[in-house]
Amino acid sequence: MRSWFSMLAAAALALMAAPLTGAGVARADIVVNVDQGATQPLPIAIPVFNGPPVAGQLQQVISADLARSGLFRPLDPATFPAGGEDVNARPAFDAWKAISAQGLLTGQVTADSDGHLTVNFRLWDVYAGEQLLGLQFSSTPANWRRVAHKIADAVYEKLTGQAGYFDTRVVFAAESGPRGRRIRRLEIMDQDGANPSYLTDGSYQVFFPHFSSNSQEVTYMALRPTGSTVYILNIETGRQEALGRFPGMVFAPRFSPDGGRVAFSAEKAGNTDIYVMNLASHATSRLTTDPAIDTSPSFSPDGGQIVFNSDRGGAPELYVMGAEGGGAHRISFGSGRYTTPVWSPDGKLIAFTKQEGSQFHIGVMKPDGSDERLLTTSYLDEGPTWAPNSRVLMFARDTGAGSHLWMVDVSGKLLQPAPYVLGASDPAWSALLP
Repeated sequence: MRSWFSMLAAAALALMAAPLTGAGVARADIVVNVDQGATQPLPIAIPVFNGPPVAGQLQQVISADLARSGLFRPLDPATFPAGGEDVNARPAFDAWKAISAQGLLTGQVTADSDGHLTVNFRLWDVYAGEQLLGLQFSSTPANWRRVAHKIADAVYEKLTGQAGYFDTRVVFAAESGPRGRRIRRLEIMDQDGANPSYLTDGSYQVFFPHFSSNSQEVTYMALRPTGSTVYILNIETGRQEALGRFPGMVFAPRFSPDGGRVAFSAEKAGNTDIYVMNLASHATSRLTTDPAIDTSPSFSPDGGQIVFNSDRGGAPELYVMGAEGGGAHRISFGSGRYTTPVWSPDGKLIAFTKQEGSQFHIGVMKPDGSDERLLTTSYLDEGPTWAPNSRVLMFARDTGAGSHLWMVDVSGKLLQPAPYVLGASDPAWSALLP
């Protein structure tokens, strides 16, 4: 754990970016329509950047990020024109047209005497023959992967008009051992599965991890034979503290958008309600008083509302109320059972788990309950979490042989396993890293 915290401290160093000069930047003629999903991924050529061996690693990570989005099709380097490309020279566009490349990403990596990296790159519209983007990143050697993710984010944003999501992390419950004696440890990784590291030792079971808005803290539930506790863990320093002491079960914690409060469910005298704690004063307020089970609170991005699920109507359904409690109204009216709601970062959608008969789904609806769409169907899909650009969801899927992480975009067309092959559940996606 100490090595992970040291790496986090290094990763916290600023990645400096500056525009490249020497070529005019044009408005993009090639545009990727994010609403069309995987129907026509954009062919893009990404030659290995000139420079030391890390340049090849950068190219691999950038290509993998863009390919995984389903919106881009990195072309086979074996088809590229011989000789490479100088980042400071105008490309030979006819040679790239010959392999049907529409986008071209060229770059140069230099390292000074202490290994400090400077990465220059340019994004070109091959058919228009114009530069779309040119930036320079400066980074410590340990942060080369973050540079690659930031370049992929820049390309994604330029060509889709929406922010990328590659320079992020995911925290989740890593599962190991036989089903009857499963060990659940808190684990964190880069969104592409790199740099996985355990944050707890497996001496207790972990559930419901969630990031704070600054991505430096995680709240989660720890379950021991003596009961449950909600913790807040600073992943940079390793400092951990209990949210409070409660006589019954306490679970499903989630930060408010400003990071100053945590909403959670607690069972008292046989009744499960939603509470919120002010982290500065530790004052706790009860938000629901219904005799039903109220759980899985999730704040709207502006902090003014909370969506949660409750069986007050006879079966689990989704409800929205004010962030101070009161005024709860039901928003789900389809058949089946609705659970684990989570508001999208842009506030436009609420994702949820839905069970209909023997099938489970990940779905989305608008905050007023309209336009419900089911994105997945499986033996068991549950616990969605949003990428920070509100375009991609990660969730847990169990086909009968154990739970694993999967991803789907809001079109429902891009469904694929997440880049982590071991057992896992309860994923939570961070915001873009600073």
